Amino acid sequence: MYETLALLAAFVFLYSISSGGLERTLFSGAIVFAAFGFIFGPLGLDYLVLDIEGEGLRILAEMTLALILFIDAASANLDVLKQHIRIPRNLLLIALPLIILFGFGVGVLIFGGLTLIEIAILATILAPTDAALGKAVVTNKAVPAKIREGLSFESGLNDGICVPILFIFLALASKSGIEGDTTMHALTLVAEEIGIGVAVGVGLVVLGSWLLKQFSNRGWITETWKQLPVIALAVSCFTVAQYIGGSGFIACFVGGLLFGWIAKNHKHKLLFAAEGGADTLALITWVVFGAAVVGHTIDKLTWEPLLYAVLSLTVIRMIPVFLVLLGTQLRTDEKLFIGWFGPRGLATIVFAVIVVNENLPGGDTIALTAVCTIVLSVVFHGISANPFVAALASRIGRSEGISTGDNKD
Repeated sequence: MYETLALLAAFVFLYSISSGGLERTLFSGAIVFAAFGFIFGPLGLDYLVLDIEGEGLRILAEMTLALILFIDAASANLDVLKQHIRIPRNLLLIALPLIILFGFGVGVLIFGGLTLIEIAILATILAPTDAALGKAVVTNKAVPAKIREGLSFESGLNDGICVPILFIFLALASKSGIEGDTTMHALTLVAEEIGIGVAVGVGLVVLGSWLLKQFSNRGWITETWKQLPVIALAVSCFTVAQYIGGSGFIACFVGGLLFGWIAKNHKHKLLFAAEGGADTLALITWVVFGAAVVGHTIDKLTWEPLLYAVLSLTVIRMIPVFLVLLGTQLRTDEKLFIGWFGPRGLATIVFAVIVVNENLPGGDTIALTAVCTIVLSVVFHGISANPFVAALASRIGRSEGISTGDNKD
């Protein structure tokens, strides 16, 4: 235990003092964290002993994702979002169902050993994008604000929307079935997940923000404790919503949006203090993923999961996204940029653990495909973030320069 803690502490120290330099390279934090876990884990040097079960990984990933969603939503520029609401609206209401449908069709062609319901489950768990892995893009000011806010809004809500869809497919796969009108039951379940999530997020944030203001006006909040209110509020939104049958992810994202609007004049100081906690949880999650998950699945890899993972990150997402953005006046390179930057990460980890716990006949294949997709996403989205952002910014700069020159003429 002490050897593992000492190794983790040394790694955290080294990364924390070099993170600024590493962020300017091709290697994102997730790549470094997962690689460290894999290299020092059981299949590497075997110095890192992380005895964590699937349920423990699920809880860790859920808490990390909940906190990141809350902070990212609270940091959102609502004025920009309102001006360009068509982008995230199309991504969530049209592209997301198409991605699941397209993923199902591709899965039928590739996986002969999975049932149709199991393929639908796989397509669903790989549909939501990851706010944590997309942070390098959505926080980069070189990316146009409409794209940043659109991607952030999409990643904040699509995992919560996929939760009830996943549970419907799991119910069908377990042969417990859904009695009566399946479509009506599905719509009811989706409405409950979203409705309860929204209600919890709004209720807790209104109460929490009011208490925060009252005690802040009295000078009762000391500097050393300013890092905790946002973290505690995000965790409360998630856990309460989950406990009463709603989507904790929806609660965190909606609650974060409301908190950012209520505390707009003072939110940056509170959010800045909480971001360190989110980054620390993300570090631990990816280290555990690299050591305990990647290390135990890499030797089982076959061509089917690898091919599907590549297609999931490319055509399965990019074609629907491109089609639904045709009428948004975005340039072709901007549409392709949005389509490419749909990384898979924490939400997919959570969903994969849920599927494994169901003991489905094809559960191992689904989990292996999910792990393969996440690993490829961590690597390729990580190394492409800075170069693709620079290329997009350069094209936009040239386009604006040409446009300005034409106006002068």
